[in-house]
Amino acid sequence: MAEDQKEEVDQKIAVAHKRFLYKTQDLSAKEKAQLQQDILDAVFRDDAAPLYQQICSDLGWPVDTSKLEAMQKANAAALAEADERIKDAEENLGESEVREALLAKADYLCKIGDRTAAQEAYKVTEGKTAGVGLKMDLVFSLLRLDMASGDWHAVKRNILRAKLLCSEGGDWERKNRLKVYESLYLLATRDFKHAAELFLDSIATFTTTELFSYETSIFYTVVTALITLDRVALKSKVVDAPEILTVIDTIPNLGQFLNGFYDCKYHEFFEAFAAITEQIRGDPYLHPHFRYYVREIRVMAYSQFLESYKSVTLESMARAFGVNMDFMDQELCNFIVDGRLTAKIDKVSGIIETNRPDAKNAQYQQTLKHGDVLLNRLQKLAKVIDLE
Repeated sequence: MAEDQKEEVDQKIAVAHKRFLYKTQDLSAKEKAQLQQDILDAVFRDDAAPLYQQICSDLGWPVDTSKLEAMQKANAAALAEADERIKDAEENLGESEVREALLAKADYLCKIGDRTAAQEAYKVTEGKTAGVGLKMDLVFSLLRLDMASGDWHAVKRNILRAKLLCSEGGDWERKNRLKVYESLYLLATRDFKHAAELFLDSIATFTTTELFSYETSIFYTVVTALITLDRVALKSKVVDAPEILTVIDTIPNLGQFLNGFYDCKYHEFFEAFAAITEQIRGDPYLHPHFRYYVREIRVMAYSQFLESYKSVTLESMARAFGVNMDFMDQELCNFIVDGRLTAKIDKVSGIIETNRPDAKNAQYQQTLKHGDVLLNRLQKLAKVIDLE
């Protein structure tokens, strides 16, 4: 990404991220104090009285009454001025000037964190907006407001609205931006497979720096692709992708994490994985899925290792992953009992035996299962027909 394309992350998103870190991370008193100061500086700089009240309530901070009253007065004056501009535009100017005045008011309400009023103001502005592209820009503004509030149901509704607008003739640049917004929604709601597809589609044309940086986009791409793509696709789309290769070494531990897994260098992979898990824990969108992701990536690594062997000693597997035998034994036992690994452990001999069913047998068992389901449904249908 070119230097002149770089922009700062939307202030609402940045503050929401810091609020998340303050609430969820194990920080020192000094780090918490610095985060608190950063959040308050951003709030006071924008005179964001509604946001200030939300934050103090959410984080249990005392409200500075004098600061709040000063910000509320500034908000009231700015909104009164915005209303005057709208009135003047309606009486003396054209439709485009009216729309600009309405949009300025909506953006201001959005900036100060008055979400309900901002949503209504954007709705009024949309009524004065003719072009599809401009309407999509309004939806993007609403999406950022929803994301900052963590309202993923609203995000889903607005993504559907944006897709509908795209079908009416959205331009190429806005369609690409929408891919990134949707991929973030999918990431936050644990649809890693479709998130990875959209991240991969968008990295070559990434311009959505109002949500996160290009480096963060690459991080999300690798993290989601590693857990959803097979080895062939991972190699062609991620490991050898020029866009990823240009920046992956600037992102701590990510290159070792990806290449260690693909090259079967499990000791290196596990070392990087320990650091990557901390990055996942500190990410507002991945944090809720931390346990799930850690479990799934471990299953994938163990499965990949065991695929190469009919049997292998527990000691050699533990050595390959850089852990002790007791840890590896407990890990494998848990995943075998859960049905995630098709293997068994001979504790006496210290041997792990893989037990992978062949493809034809698996298909046969699946056909039997589907046949039983179909017969049960036919029997239920027959009973309903007899009753009638």
